[in-house]
Amino acid sequence: MIERLFFKNHLSFEACNVSFSKGLIVFTGPSGAGKSVFMQALLSLFGHAEVMAETIECIVDRPLNLEAFGFETEETTIFKCLKSKSVRYFINDHSTSKKGMADVSRTFLSYLSLKDASEFESNRLLSLLDGVCGVNEPLHVSHVEAFETTFLHYKSLKIALESVEEKEKKVEELKEFARFEITKIEEIAPKIGEDEELLSFKKALSKKEKLENALTKASAIFTVESSVHEALHLMEAQSEFFDEAMNALRLLFEKEHDKLEGLGEMDIEAMLDRIEKIAQLKKRYGSIDEALEHLSRRREELMRYETLSFEKQTLEKELKCQKERLDEQALILRKTRNLYLPLLEQTLNRYLQELYMPTLSLGMEEGDLHEKGADTLHVNLGKVDVKKISSGEYNRLRLAFLATHNAFLLSHGGVLILDEIDANLSGKESMSVANVLKTLSAQYQIFAISHQPQLSSCAHQHFFVSKDALHVSHVTALDHEARKVELARMISGENIGEEALSFAQSLLESNRS
Repeated sequence: MIERLFFKNHLSFEACNVSFSKGLIVFTGPSGAGKSVFMQALLSLFGHAEVMAETIECIVDRPLNLEAFGFETEETTIFKCLKSKSVRYFINDHSTSKKGMADVSRTFLSYLSLKDASEFESNRLLSLLDGVCGVNEPLHVSHVEAFETTFLHYKSLKIALESVEEKEKKVEELKEFARFEITKIEEIAPKIGEDEELLSFKKALSKKEKLENALTKASAIFTVESSVHEALHLMEAQSEFFDEAMNALRLLFEKEHDKLEGLGEMDIEAMLDRIEKIAQLKKRYGSIDEALEHLSRRREELMRYETLSFEKQTLEKELKCQKERLDEQALILRKTRNLYLPLLEQTLNRYLQELYMPTLSLGMEEGDLHEKGADTLHVNLGKVDVKKISSGEYNRLRLAFLATHNAFLLSHGGVLILDEIDANLSGKESMSVANVLKTLSAQYQIFAISHQPQLSSCAHQHFFVSKDALHVSHVTALDHEARKVELARMISGENIGEEALSFAQSLLESNRS
C-alpha cells in the first residue's frame, strides 16, 4: 500500500504532501483543477509517465521482493525521483533507471487507462483459466508447469535442429574452408616462441659482417697480454683481476665466433621465408598461440561437420519423442480447461451483468503448440469485436476480468490506478462500477479520479482537488460534511440545492451501511 506521496514544483502544484489509507481512494474536483496532474505525478514516479516535478517521493509500507532486482528488501520501501537537468530515480536511496523503477513497480502496481491490445490475448486468458482450474483441481498447476518445462526443452531442440539443417545446406563449403585453414596452419607448423627466436637470428644476421670485423680488430688485445703481465710484475701489482678479465673476454669472444659460424652455415633464404610465413600467420590470427587455438577449433568443427548427419538424426528422433509427449500433456490440459471454462465464463458474465455490459462467450480452439499448450482462447462480447468497443465499455470489461481474477486466485492485492473509469457513464452504470471497485478494494488500494457521485460516495478516502486565485492546485482530504457538499456539487453543479444535498446524504448513508 502507498502510505504517503510528496512532490513539489509539479506543473500547477507548488507542493503536495498526502497520506493515504487502505481501500478505495477517490479524487474529485472541478475540471482543470489538477486531478490528472496529481495522478500524473504518481505515475511518473514509477516510470509510467514523463517526470515534470522537481521532487517526487512516496512510501510503500509493505516489503517488496526487491532482491530480484538487485536491492535489499526492507519493511518499507521509499521510491524517489529528482529532476534538474536530467531525471534520477532511487529505490531506498539506491540509484536505478526509469526502466528499473517501472519493472519494480509492476510487481505491486497496475494502471488501467488506455486500451491495451495485449490484455485479451490468448495466453493471458489461458493463464486466468488455468488459475480457475488450479483452484478447483490443484494437480492442474503441476500439469501446467510440467508442460512448460517440456515445451522449453522442445523449443531448444527445435532451434538446435534448425541450426543443424542450416549448416547442412552449406556444410561442404564450411568443410572446405575448415580444411583450407587447417592445412594452412599445419603447413607452417608454428611453435610457441618461434617468432621471437627467428627475429633474434635475423637481428644477429643483419650485423654479422660488422661484428666479425670488430672481433678481428678487438682480438689484437690478446697479443699484448704478456706485456701487461710483465708491467704488472715490475709494478709489484697483483695480476689476478687482469687474468679473470682476460679469461672472461676470451670466453665471450669464442662464444660469439661459434655463433657467427652457425649463422654462416644457416640457410638464410629459408630463414627469411620462415619469418615471412610466421608474420602472415600472426597478422591473420594475432599470435602463434591464437593460431594454434584456431587450429584446434577448426579440427573440432571439421569433426562435427563430418558427424552432422548423425547429429541431425539424433535431434529429429528426440524432437519427435518430445512432440508426442507434449501432445499427451496438452490433451490433459485441454480436458481440465474444457471442464472449468463454463465456470470462468459464468463468473465473468455475473460481473458484466452487474456492470450493465452485454454477455460474453469464451471460445477455445485447438491450435499449434505454444508455451501454454495447444489451445487458443478468445473473447466474444455479444456481437461486437472487443477491439471496437468504447473506452468506457473496455474499462468495465477489464474490471470484470480483474474481479474474477481476484475472486478465484485470492490475489495478494497491490495498488490499482484508474484514470476516469466512470467518465461518460450513466448513474446506474457508475454505481455498478463503484460496487465492483468496493469488492476489489478489500484486496487492492485503488486510486481513482471520479466525475460521478456514485463512485465518489463509495470511497474510503475522498480528496478534493482545487485551484486558488493564483491558479495553484491543492489537495484536501474531505470529512463527512465536506464530502456531502462535494457530492452535491457533482450532482447539481455549482448551484447546490437541498435536493442535491439530500441525495448526497442518502448516497453516503447507503455506502456506510
